[in-house]
Amino acid sequence: MIPKVFKEVIDLGDGRQITLETGKLAKQAHGSVVVQSGKCMLLCTVVSNYQQSDVDFLPLTVDYREKFAAAGRYPGGFFKREARPSDGEVLTMRLVDRVLRPLFPKDYHAETQVMIQLMSHDEDVMPDAMAGLAASAAIQLSDFPFECAISEARVGRINGEFIINPSRAQLEESDIDMVIGASMDSVMMVEGEMKEISEEEMVDAIKFAHDHIKKQCEAQMRLADAVGRKKVREYEPEREDEELKKKIHEMAYDKVYAIAHSASAKHERTDAFEAIKEEIKGTFSEEELAENGDLISKYYYSAEKDAVRDLTLNEGLRLDGRKTDEIRPIWCEIDYLPSVHGSAIFTRGETQALATVTLGTSREANQIDMPSYEGEETFYLHYNFPPFSTGEARPIRGTSRREVGHGNLAQRALKGMIPSDCPYTVRVVSEVLESNGSSSMATVCAGTMALMDAGVQLKKPVSGIAMGLISDSESGKYAVLSDILGDEDHLGDMDFKVTGTADGITACQMDIKVKGLSYEILVNALKQAAAGRLHILDILVDTIAEPKADVKPYAPKMITVRIPNEFIGALIGPGGKVIQQLQKDTKTTIVINEDPVTEEGIVEILGTGQEGIDAVMAKIDSLTFKPEVNSVYEVRVIKMLDFGAVVEFLDAPGNEVLLHISELAWDRTENVSDVVHMGDVFDVKYFGIDPRTRKEKVSKKALMQKPEGYKERAPREDNRSGGRDNNRGGRDNRDNRGRDNNRDRDRKRD
Repeated sequence: MIPKVFKEVIDLGDGRQITLETGKLAKQAHGSVVVQSGKCMLLCTVVSNYQQSDVDFLPLTVDYREKFAAAGRYPGGFFKREARPSDGEVLTMRLVDRVLRPLFPKDYHAETQVMIQLMSHDEDVMPDAMAGLAASAAIQLSDFPFECAISEARVGRINGEFIINPSRAQLEESDIDMVIGASMDSVMMVEGEMKEISEEEMVDAIKFAHDHIKKQCEAQMRLADAVGRKKVREYEPEREDEELKKKIHEMAYDKVYAIAHSASAKHERTDAFEAIKEEIKGTFSEEELAENGDLISKYYYSAEKDAVRDLTLNEGLRLDGRKTDEIRPIWCEIDYLPSVHGSAIFTRGETQALATVTLGTSREANQIDMPSYEGEETFYLHYNFPPFSTGEARPIRGTSRREVGHGNLAQRALKGMIPSDCPYTVRVVSEVLESNGSSSMATVCAGTMALMDAGVQLKKPVSGIAMGLISDSESGKYAVLSDILGDEDHLGDMDFKVTGTADGITACQMDIKVKGLSYEILVNALKQAAAGRLHILDILVDTIAEPKADVKPYAPKMITVRIPNEFIGALIGPGGKVIQQLQKDTKTTIVINEDPVTEEGIVEILGTGQEGIDAVMAKIDSLTFKPEVNSVYEVRVIKMLDFGAVVEFLDAPGNEVLLHISELAWDRTENVSDVVHMGDVFDVKYFGIDPRTRKEKVSKKALMQKPEGYKERAPREDNRSGGRDNNRGGRDNRDNRGRDNNRDRDRKRD
């Protein structure tokens, strides 16, 4: 039976289209859709169990995978099968998850899985920009309880013109790379990097993307209507008890408000809140706790949230006693670790990050091997968030998605400030040692100082700040919070991280938890973030004003030289013997790459000792030395021969040439030792290839004044050749005479 296929088309306005298709593939999923742009095709399927899970949260899994077959390639490595997701795939999963999760009902706890697969790749289409559209379109075709259609779009800007869903090639020229997630009426997520743009330019980019997202949402709804919308499934909601809720609120609100007003530290405050909850539980019998214990905890946290938010909205105060635009106390230190190439500590309130920098050659570049992109990063940042940073004990199960996402944000914040001529591969590692809000922004600040401490010549220092929001839709009150705490992130309506230099924004990440956030609030948040960011930047610059002029004595120094292609083989040697011995003798690391355009050899020399680096440079100079015709060079005698002296160019040890006996002096020289001796140093003139001997010719006498009346004599070589010819002629005559005598004897016998 031929399936009935439904299709909707989204016009991007520049000749490109995105199509949504359903009815052909994966029909046993609760919703499935194929999203296509050019030759790029994504298949998205969604499934949600009909039984509620035994948890108090939504067990949502968003999985994005790129199939190597989509690009006509094999997976790398020994096992030719896709394995764990790459960092790029994890980042796309996070982009989609952050927009979808808030739109499910808070009491919906069924196991839900969204799977997005790249089935066909197009070099001119970046698939991650369409992943959110695919996920939402598939959900619209299902019976899930989901608030409204959403979509995501990437924005670039070239020569002042915004571009929707630019290609990777276009992004190379763009000063903006942002992904925006939104519904018809609300922006919900922003993430990206920029080249020091202003707050107003950032808002314009978000508005541009939102206009296109509205069209994508409309197309999803048209497709769902054409297929026939399914009735939203019924599920067992969470149990509620309004009377109990009111009772808990009355028992907890004032006490929580008082503790929130006392400006206590994180653990002290946590213990005090926990004591209130236990006190309230103590007023109930064991039977009541067995029946309603989960509701009591739930309603207590609701009362706690109300009290903390009201404190900020009514009095402009926060849990630690700060005003809404106040930054926590900061202290910084550089060069803390004695043996690393660069290090820095950044502590803001109860959040602390220790960053280290390691310098290496191109061999240490981070290799990226995805179906949609192959390349390498010569600057990358890794972020680690151990459990002790929040006073917890739990098993470590490898790198978490959160660590990948926060590390990527910090990397994007800093990478635009790494100069293009930086010779090193640079790796920054941030160890979060304490966390009470905004550890990713602490990583940016610590990373900036560590890079400057390592001698990386940053164009400009970068700082970062996390902004929050508490709002009340009924009264219209709102408060934008600078440098939020962990509790404020959990209880608030927005988490907005912004990084930048003194001249503009370099990266951002925003998650909005309330519907209908106005652009007015967004602009105010950005302006307040700019003031906080500059305050932090001043402290960083007070700690280290500019990058150190050189790397540390124990850190490797890097020199990069280019050599003609024909000398690469000589430097490597047969089987790599020359380069391996050179590295061993000089205690350096030597890496040779070929420039794909000029085909020159790019030689990287990495070493801690200048003497070793100089020795490698001398060897390269020796291998690539080409004397110029009619130029004068200083040489040393290294070998004496009957017919001349072998001399070595002092500028290029190892490069030898014969100084013929006839070129030692204007007078006839009988013995070479009459003019020069072993070890003598003097100047010679280089004449290039002698057409007569087809060998290189140098002369000592050419730099001497020719004697008066000097008569040119025949070259010594010619005389010797003539003698050899005469001898040969004599032998010929003797041979002829012998043959004649033998013939005469033969005649007499006859």
